[in-house]
Amino acid sequence: MTDAADRLRILLFSDDRTVREEVRLTLGRKVASDLPEIDVVEVATGPALLRTLDAGTDYALIILDAEAQPEGGMGLAHQIKDEYSNCPPVLLLVARLADAWLATWSRAEAISPYPVDPLQLPEQVAGMLRRAIVAP
Repeated sequence: MTDAADRLRILLFSDDRTVREEVRLTLGRKVASDLPEIDVVEVATGPALLRTLDAGTDYALIILDAEAQPEGGMGLAHQIKDEYSNCPPVLLLVARLADAWLATWSRAEAISPYPVDPLQLPEQVAGMLRRAIVAP
């Protein structure tokens, strides 16, 4: 069993509890054998996301639901990239891949399709976590 201090924390935002549950279940406890276990912290509102980031806990990755209402993940990604120094990498869940240009505006490092692809999402998250661990 991995000690809680050795786990990687992922912050997950969606206003839809079924989306949060689907992401959490898709990622499981480990996204790759070469990475530590993960802890997924879930928030359902933009203000809760900002309060969670303000608390100062280190997150290796933030996953944002671009389809959330009334605040979407793209706008929140743009805001946190502006307001938080050393912002962790951001992955956006998007329903329309044609919205990739908006993800560029948001400065998210990656996009992933929604509904969640059970093979692609863990692979993307693992790659982003590996880069986050190596980054200074």
